Amino acid sequence: MAWDLKKTVALVGMMGSGKTAVGTALARRLDVPILDSDTEIVRAANMSIAEIFERYGEPFFREKETQVITRLLETERCVLSTGGGAYLTPQNRCVISSKGVAVWLRADLDLLWARVRHKSTRPLLRTASPFETLKELCEARNPVYALADLVVDADPDYSIEDMTDRVVEALTTRADVLEAVP
Repeated sequence: MAWDLKKTVALVGMMGSGKTAVGTALARRLDVPILDSDTEIVRAANMSIAEIFERYGEPFFREKETQVITRLLETERCVLSTGGGAYLTPQNRCVISSKGVAVWLRADLDLLWARVRHKSTRPLLRTASPFETLKELCEARNPVYALADLVVDADPDYSIEDMTDRVVEALTTRADVLEAVP
């Protein structure tokens, strides 16, 4: 089936929710580019996210993140995978809602932990108790993620393609975002 994507789809949610994997499959399905705000920040800064956090701190990173997300939403119609904290910034939520559509990939704590516990690339989890840190991040962030335009629930039994199917189903409820092309 062919699709007409009318607005950028910004995937939001916690680290480990599947934004990059599902975003890649969704972009392929809709035949549009996939962009990752973290990748774009790394490219612009010529250093890793962890290095940016270490050298300049989170506020500097969040400022660059807002600049990148705004630029991408103004210049591309694509699937945009955002960093886990991106949607927490009111300016990012505003620009995403005005120029695109936010889709929260909602996953429970156990599923998130199963996906991120062995990854060393998560600067926010470099703590004495990474599980407790992840739990606190979920508790703080989920009410903000709930402001997203659409919500798609993850399930440990879903494949990437299953999640992609669910995201497409959610997007088709919004004719201003996605329509099937005969």
